[in-house]
Amino acid sequence: MQPLFEHETEFAGRRTRVLELEGHGPPIVLVHGWSDSADTWRHTLDSLGRANRAAIAVDLPGYGKAEPLEDGEILPQIDSFLDAVAKSVGPGAVFVGNSLGGCATMRLAERNSRLGGVVAVAPAGLDMPRWFSIVQRDRGLKRIASLPIPLPPGTIRAGVERAYSALAFAKPGSVDPEVFRAFSRHFPDRKSVVALLENGRRLLPELSDPFQLTRIKIPLLLVWGTADRMVYPTGAERVLDSVPGSQLILLEGCGHSPQIEEPRKFPEMLLNFAGAGRSLQAA
Repeated sequence: MQPLFEHETEFAGRRTRVLELEGHGPPIVLVHGWSDSADTWRHTLDSLGRANRAAIAVDLPGYGKAEPLEDGEILPQIDSFLDAVAKSVGPGAVFVGNSLGGCATMRLAERNSRLGGVVAVAPAGLDMPRWFSIVQRDRGLKRIASLPIPLPPGTIRAGVERAYSALAFAKPGSVDPEVFRAFSRHFPDRKSVVALLENGRRLLPELSDPFQLTRIKIPLLLVWGTADRMVYPTGAERVLDSVPGSQLILLEGCGHSPQIEEPRKFPEMLLNFAGAGRSLQAA
């Protein structure tokens, strides 16, 4: 099994955190979703390490431990960042993204035909009419953001954990509690929660029509949980109709984060696809 290294680096002039596995094959690059961080991929990385597969997970600008976003539109900043990541890892890498990360990796595929393929996991920017509204309506987050009195850090973290478990998972009771703790560590105070909600409001208009799907010419796999409350699986139809050869895997009873709720199935799918992606690119 390959050890996991955590370190800082820079892409497109942005300092960020990377979780990295040395190993065989073109790397698998893991890109998290809105509000999340590279930590969401730790179970996946553990499995890839056991398979001796090269992989990295990055914190996107504005999330996790990465540098903040600049003013202006968010998606172009993420585009520039991922372009630099793709240049760093070289041709043949397979990019895997969840939610906002799925949107960003599909946009990368529109620009970069030298990737080994893309796995878009419940990608944002398709059928997501309730995404930010259900986040804003969460009672715990509303309480944290609106109460005029200071709240202890433990209370804030507990509220963030409850919201995350309710929104991102169909079966939160089956999830390792450390997943919730790792997520909440990135929101230590009211200011960070308010900033996250403002980030979501700022991002939402950009997700109304973010794709030029007919430009994607590389292998594309969609993965969706049938119980996803954040981004509906019906959004896959548009992609399947627009991208020749694209495929869809539905995970019965799974929520918005299959990389966590299906810790055995998900890495197997990635490894199978990564092998197929290399064959398709070489053909």
